[in-house]
Amino acid sequence: MNIIFVTPASDIRRNLLYRLGNFIYGHTNSVTGPLILGKILKDAGHQVSVYEELYQRIDLKKFDDADVVGIYTMTSNAPRAYRIADILRKKGKRIIIGGIHATVMPQEATEHADQVVTGEAEMIINDVINGKIRDRIVHAPLPINLDEIPFPDYSILKTPCKTANVLTTRGCPFDCSFCSTSRMFSPYRERSVDNVINELRYYKKLCFKYMNFEDDNFTANKKRAKAILRRMIDEGFVFRETFFFGRTDLADDEELLCLMEKANLSRVLVGIESLNQKSLDSINKHQTISDIKKCAEALSRHKIRLIASLVLGMDDDNIDDIRQSVNFVRTIEAYQLQPAILTPFPGTRIYEKYKEEKRIINNDWQYYDMMNVNFIPKLIPPWELQKEFFKSLKRFYTLRSSFGIMKNFGIESGIRRILLFLVLRLGFIGIFFFAMIESDNFYRKLWKMKNKTKRLVREPKIGSVFYDFQNSKTQDVKSSPSVWPGYPDKTEDV
Repeated sequence: MNIIFVTPASDIRRNLLYRLGNFIYGHTNSVTGPLILGKILKDAGHQVSVYEELYQRIDLKKFDDADVVGIYTMTSNAPRAYRIADILRKKGKRIIIGGIHATVMPQEATEHADQVVTGEAEMIINDVINGKIRDRIVHAPLPINLDEIPFPDYSILKTPCKTANVLTTRGCPFDCSFCSTSRMFSPYRERSVDNVINELRYYKKLCFKYMNFEDDNFTANKKRAKAILRRMIDEGFVFRETFFFGRTDLADDEELLCLMEKANLSRVLVGIESLNQKSLDSINKHQTISDIKKCAEALSRHKIRLIASLVLGMDDDNIDDIRQSVNFVRTIEAYQLQPAILTPFPGTRIYEKYKEEKRIINNDWQYYDMMNVNFIPKLIPPWELQKEFFKSLKRFYTLRSSFGIMKNFGIESGIRRILLFLVLRLGFIGIFFFAMIESDNFYRKLWKMKNKTKRLVREPKIGSVFYDFQNSKTQDVKSSPSVWPGYPDKTEDV
């Protein structure tokens, strides 16, 4: 059979400015799930292609010869995924939807697919494709031994990719209340060191210059992380640039830091989240302000560039807390800032909490991307929080800081920062312009709430704001399948 996998990109992420910013911010890469499933099906004798829409426009005419189309969903790309699925089903294509969003919202996904696969599909993908499993919703069994899973096959990827993504683990041993990882990847499991090194050897043969460790916390098991790093150094599997996710506790292990420097793990995203200890405790972060400062100093000492992640809109944070956190990130000379608006992803504890409190104000999933406000914060009106997200970026990515980056990290990094500064400024102008002139614009709706919310947000019954927003024609929690009206009937509309 001819099988095509596609990972869609939301409308926001397909606009020109966003794609330009994405190009400046880093290097192209691909979600590994479809590449792994594609490898399994390719080895079974099928013809397989994989497309990633984030970096390149996809012509759906390429799908005309497909027998089966597999669509990978995350919450923010779900509306786009459903739109593609509806178009292709009208052409008689068999559609299978999977991914994180489909795992937590399978009934919703069935309205747009012949079958929905929840969980990690490696163990059952052949049987689903061959028709041995015909259930409308297929609950995939958990793969326990990750070493038995094949490596992603980049030869079947038809869209640009300069970076190899490596998952040495699945899941996370920690339990932050807002985190979306456990929605699909749970419990925490590890691959053997030998298996990881074999994958890196494979990518070296493919001449990849860049590599990402996509584990939610690469240093969760420090002993294992050090074993991987030693092998990378000893066997010459050091890449031009390697990115990873870590926590502040990596600063407690000097040997680990030295190995990361030698293995050229050059960029790390650390979840600082907030400088308000009460907020950190409320999300089970298990870190203190002193931990954050110690981590920043240690990374600077070992020439590892810090990407500081902040969560905006936690219940115990006000605007001053957010600004204090941004100023702190500037003070420690972080390489990049990644602010993320607290997002109540379906399937998380925080979603259920906010839903029960009637604080969810929007169920158009494309805005569940950590850049847009979808709930009523306790201490900040929604529109003010939305503005604070943009102001955080504006305060951090200044023209002056670009020259500082050029001085510390070289001309190429400095030019990238200047270009990112310009793209962000254009983006801010565009967003606020459309917010003012388009009556049905998402940001316009938030702006209309500003006065009422400022009054009501101080009252104990936060839910009253939810109902006011509902009267302005925003979808109710129970009506989420109807938030994508007017699917296009023609490929040209996509």
